[in-house]
Amino acid sequence: SFLSLSLSLSLLSCHFILISLSPLSSSLAGSWWPVLEELPQHNIPVYRFTQYRGEVVFINPGTIHWVQANGVCNNIAWNTGPPTAHQFRMAWERYQWNKLQKVRSIVPMVHLTWNMARRIRLNDSHFYWQVRSLLESSLAQTNLLVSHLKKAGIPILWHGRLAGESAPYCNDCAEEVFNVLFVLSHRGEYLVYCHRCASSMRKTFTVLQQYDIEELKDILAMFSLHLPET
Repeated sequence: SFLSLSLSLSLLSCHFILISLSPLSSSLAGSWWPVLEELPQHNIPVYRFTQYRGEVVFINPGTIHWVQANGVCNNIAWNTGPPTAHQFRMAWERYQWNKLQKVRSIVPMVHLTWNMARRIRLNDSHFYWQVRSLLESSLAQTNLLVSHLKKAGIPILWHGRLAGESAPYCNDCAEEVFNVLFVLSHRGEYLVYCHRCASSMRKTFTVLQQYDIEELKDILAMFSLHLPET
């Protein structure tokens, strides 16, 4: 769901194959190589070209691609997310599809969205309202969960979050877990679960909280649209 940039640093070349499929296709999981002869039979567009030393290839979101070295090759690739409404919407759509397929998303979109609210100023109203609506939904969900746990008499321990700490994912369904973590100790490791998976397990969890609700409310209150001066 992100724009990919590939830079070739080798003396030899790389052979690229690009095909256009729906970004929500279930075929995007796993490692496989296409049978090129079959693709035109199914009306799937195929683009093949050679990337030479020093050339950069830009690959749009939703484009499945393969790279084959024509010998010894050094190739560097970056996944980038331009701060645009279109890119953000595509990233969230893929993120939600991954949740349905129980595939772990490379980018923790909930944490990313809150970090965007803290650090960047948006002057695109469409982009701004996309981000704000997701922040409001995230805040409502975590606030409801914390209130539910307190009413049920379940203790919540303050854990906080260190700078640069990786976003946690559920050990069962592979979904990103935001703010409230259900933790089990297993063979010296601490395994994190989401509320839904933890509720279905007959085990005693330690519940940890990473963000104060009032802190999240303040971030949302400070997040505003910055229109350019006329």
